[in-house]
Amino acid sequence: MVILIYLFVLLWEEAHGWGFKNGIFHNSIWLEQAAGVYHREARSGKYKLTYAEAKAVCEYEGGRLATYKQLEAARKIGFHVCAAGWMAKGRVGYPIVKPGPNCGFGKTGVIDYGVRLNKSERWDAYCYNPHAKECGGVFTDPKRIFKSPGFPNEYDDNQICYWHIRLKYGQRIHLSFLDFDLEDDPACLADYVEIYDSYDDIHGFVGRYCGDELPEDIISTGNVMTLKFLSDASVTAGGFQIKYVAVDPLSKSSQGKNTSITTGNKNFLAGRFSHL
Repeated sequence: MVILIYLFVLLWEEAHGWGFKNGIFHNSIWLEQAAGVYHREARSGKYKLTYAEAKAVCEYEGGRLATYKQLEAARKIGFHVCAAGWMAKGRVGYPIVKPGPNCGFGKTGVIDYGVRLNKSERWDAYCYNPHAKECGGVFTDPKRIFKSPGFPNEYDDNQICYWHIRLKYGQRIHLSFLDFDLEDDPACLADYVEIYDSYDDIHGFVGRYCGDELPEDIISTGNVMTLKFLSDASVTAGGFQIKYVAVDPLSKSSQGKNTSITTGNKNFLAGRFSHL
């Protein structure tokens, strides 16, 4: 009888940590652990880091390579990156929430390449640092304002940040730029923000933005959106503040509106397609 009571208490404590928030099933322990998991790639592009270099990237920022359990915890609250990266103990993999034809092999979960014998292989990195300067994250709240690292101060050189917005199924995302000041470059090749109407930065490219003109509002076609911020090794600027709000399926504000493609900003690289 004592054993049964003990097991009941354990199950109750486990169940108590679960709950719905914004239509998404969460575990409070996972939320806390996953808050510090983030993706890093080399400034020169994807799949450029050896195991030693990946460790150095995370440690330079005051963190360490994430464990498999930490990456899976982040995935379960919506962390999705279609890029394989180093984890702790020389393991390689990437988190998939929604599989695609070129991402995840049709599966969800952490796509696990196992422990690599050759530590000179080049991949990205998954770091864990719950106390890191805010640079990216996974948002499921119905509205939020997020900023470039250090805002309102200037952002640092060599930043690569991803923000993943995941709302309830059927909702859309209304994105508004409150402040915007990045290095001025007509080709947007130095410092820029990229926006994707999808789970990752592989599909649904909307556009690339730089300079100091406020881009127009953007409304997603679905309930997910990804933003990427990248700065090069020289010249910084004031940074940005971006606000999003959830648009309910029957909201009047969403009727008759297409996803906005900014044409007034001279420093803007348009996407490959317009949106419904």
